[in-house]
Amino acid sequence: MANASSQAPAGRLTGPLFEPPASRAAYATKPETSRGRLHPEPESATRTCYQRDRDRIIHSTAFRRLKHKTQVFVQHEGDYYRTRMTHSLEVAQIARSAARVLALNEDLAEAVALAHDLGHTPFGHAGEQALAAATAAIGGFDHNAHGLRLVAKLEHRYAAFDGLNLTWETLEGLVKHNGPLEDPVAGPIARFDARWPLALSTWPGLEAQVAALADDIAYLNHDIDDGLRAKLFGVEDLFEAPLAGSRARGVVARFGDLETGRFIGELVRLLIGALVEDLLAETARRVGELRPGSVEDVRAAGHALAGFSPDMEREAAALKRFLFARMYRHERVMASMNRAKEIITELFAALVRDPALMPPDWAASCGEPSVTAGVVRDYIAGMTDDFALKSWAVITGKELPAELGGLVGARPD
Repeated sequence: MANASSQAPAGRLTGPLFEPPASRAAYATKPETSRGRLHPEPESATRTCYQRDRDRIIHSTAFRRLKHKTQVFVQHEGDYYRTRMTHSLEVAQIARSAARVLALNEDLAEAVALAHDLGHTPFGHAGEQALAAATAAIGGFDHNAHGLRLVAKLEHRYAAFDGLNLTWETLEGLVKHNGPLEDPVAGPIARFDARWPLALSTWPGLEAQVAALADDIAYLNHDIDDGLRAKLFGVEDLFEAPLAGSRARGVVARFGDLETGRFIGELVRLLIGALVEDLLAETARRVGELRPGSVEDVRAAGHALAGFSPDMEREAAALKRFLFARMYRHERVMASMNRAKEIITELFAALVRDPALMPPDWAASCGEPSVTAGVVRDYIAGMTDDFALKSWAVITGKELPAELGGLVGARPD
């Protein structure tokens, strides 16, 4: 195989259609200077490389499965609650809008946002915790590392290579959107980095940094939405909540007693607006101080250039604590979260004992115990909530638990 890290992208785009917008900042990530793809291939004549990455992510099986994976509520609990897919779409919208204002590469920001949760297990963070514990002897489980494994190996869509063959910049954003990985990283990230270095010790480009903050903005707001609809807390409870309280009181003062959907709509748009405006102002301030002339200057800055102001950071952290106490650790949530962990643990043990319970192509990849455990880990991680429940019921002969008709997978952070 060719050494991709030393090659220019195969088929750079030229011509008026692909000239960078005049408004794009000097420090934005530019498709014409992309480090390319691990497996060189001709680029599209009608899309930039980051548009193509975005489209490959949307068309992947891993992305389609997100519609049946837990955010906080199991997918069949109600039509209004977020799944991993609807969450990812909301993150992508916020990231793209913010990137546009900051004169960044909107397509790259959107691609990273759409990919950021691809590696999640069934039952959200509860499933991840159970799978990490079950596989501790072979390195555990991390959804960011598994997301890289999905797009670099486990997706089988193309004849010439495994994975989606995304650009270096999209992979960098997927792995590092929460910041540098300073310590030695074991597992999929380390193995891929040895093959094609992702500069793990540096901050990523601003597009990935913005996508990470868009994740925070999206989940803070849609978890308020979902928590109110699920009656885990009420409108009055929000009056004293950090960040949300004054805005909730303001909505009631202006409009009186609204139906739940209208109250949520008014509150959420105020909150999202405040968070996005603060992000834009603080990021512009930091960029103005550093005055980076390229994306490489962003990576070499030694600290994040995208961020909230100190006051907003404190308020957002306090709101997270409110949601942690009132929602993520609500007794209804905890009961089903614990049951979900038991199901993943039992399912893992059963499949390791008898790999033939998996489809033939998965079972054929098994071998010595550590290899089998890794195959089972990847197989379970790809399951939707519903498929995991049905598989567990068939394999164990047990009835589906009543607790998982409710809430699972609370966010631990």
